Amino acid sequence: MKKVVSLLLALMLVLACVGCGTKNESAPAEDAAANEQTDEGTEAAEPEAGADEDVAQPEADAEDENAEPETDADTAADDVKSEGVMTYDEYVAAELDTEVVVETYVQAKQSWWEDKATVYSQDKDGGYFLYNMACSEEDYEKLTPGTKIKVTGYKSEWSGEVEIIDAAFEIEEGNYVAEAQDVTALLGKDELIDHQNKFVTFKGMTVEASKDADGNDVAFLYNWDGSGQDGDDLYFNVSLDGSTYTFTVESYLCDNTTDVYNAVKGLNIGDQVDMEGFLYWYEGVNPHITSVTVK
Repeated sequence: MKKVVSLLLALMLVLACVGCGTKNESAPAEDAAANEQTDEGTEAAEPEAGADEDVAQPEADAEDENAEPETDADTAADDVKSEGVMTYDEYVAAELDTEVVVETYVQAKQSWWEDKATVYSQDKDGGYFLYNMACSEEDYEKLTPGTKIKVTGYKSEWSGEVEIIDAAFEIEEGNYVAEAQDVTALLGKDELIDHQNKFVTFKGMTVEASKDADGNDVAFLYNWDGSGQDGDDLYFNVSLDGSTYTFTVESYLCDNTTDVYNAVKGLNIGDQVDMEGFLYWYEGVNPHITSVTVK
């Protein structure tokens, strides 16, 4: 009886071991399948994320490529006048001898004398000639090209030149230097005066003869009548389409040490020239020239 019981116990022990072995062998297979399923799921999800990135990225790049950087010119184009300051159109509409307040940018300085400065200035819409504006010598040095100033003075006119006189100014934040506007095609037309005092350019004009004090044909004169000498203003005639105009090198603006002064002294009758300068007016168009190039 003991032997039978012993055999039964031994048989039960063997069966238990076989069952345990089967269970342990199947576990790694299930784990591997689970891992394989997880890996496949991850691999399937990754292309979708990558596809989203591939679609979105070119759009962002396109925006970056098409974006235009801000420039000083853009800033000036968006320049908004301060409270109480006139637009250029309001300045043009103002009556002579009335007070005007403008914000403008220094383009060039003509002269300083006894705490008074004469300045060529411009904003994005038009030019202003500031004549004998109250200015200390120290402040005059601060009026470099592009400097923004607020000017309060009186609108005046002298022989056709519209200007601001009896003015005071204060320096403000901002900077703008105007590019020369080509007004060649407007010569002889009424519209030209709308650009008075702007920085402009004239192209393809011909140097014509002037008569000196002795009646000789010359390419330029010292002073308007030839009565001057080296260091005085230079006057010279140029033509376009059969019409002749008198241009000037203002010696206070560009003296006899400057390139333009010596370029005009070197002109010959018949030379073809391109020029830049400020559209000053004196009994008609009389630009103050700052650059001359012989073609």
